[in-house]
Amino acid sequence: MEERGERKYVALTGYQEYSTGEMESRSSEFYLEMQKRRSVRHFSGREVPRAIVENCVKAAVTAPSGANRQPWHFVAVQEHALKRRIREYSEAGERLFYEKHSSLAWGKALKKLGTNASKPFLEVAPWLIVIFSQPYGISADGEKTPHYFVTQSVGIATGMLIAAVHHAGLVCLTYTPSDPHFLNEVLSRPSHEKPVMILVTGYPADSVEVPAITRKPWEDTVTFR
Repeated sequence: MEERGERKYVALTGYQEYSTGEMESRSSEFYLEMQKRRSVRHFSGREVPRAIVENCVKAAVTAPSGANRQPWHFVAVQEHALKRRIREYSEAGERLFYEKHSSLAWGKALKKLGTNASKPFLEVAPWLIVIFSQPYGISADGEKTPHYFVTQSVGIATGMLIAAVHHAGLVCLTYTPSDPHFLNEVLSRPSHEKPVMILVTGYPADSVEVPAITRKPWEDTVTFR
């Protein structure tokens, strides 16, 4: 271990270099795998072993973060009573949301996807992975520790979690309740944490269908200079 001032460095281990041809092949294979990923809203009740979910979350928490503060907390919910409470709170808020916004642009956009205030997937799916962000941490002596680039860091970790779930052979849905603050109380998380979303995770229901959507043209999404 090398010390440079207050910073400590260790040798990079685990990096594997590949030939250019193999790199192209690996990157193409990963793209083709991720291209198959689709969000679903109809889940099977089939059980998913905890070890699989643990591995997916372990992959997520390897994500880079601002100043390595790792400003996130994941709560993996399997208990049916908890899932039912989350559904009940969510649907109560969603009913108010749809009554208020159904005629507005946001409501019209959702209507095209066939969504409504009913969220049975919150109770049917075997796992709900609730993602919290931490604007700051609290040390053992009660002092606040600032976190940096929280939104970006949690977004990267969430993306890695979604990729891990898909790679494991499961499907998921990113869902954020219209008023998610109840999640702190239901899941006994401290008030300074902010619920970001619920990643509904499991197997797809039999004969599940997904919206017929398309992605933006390639040339509209990237520029090489």
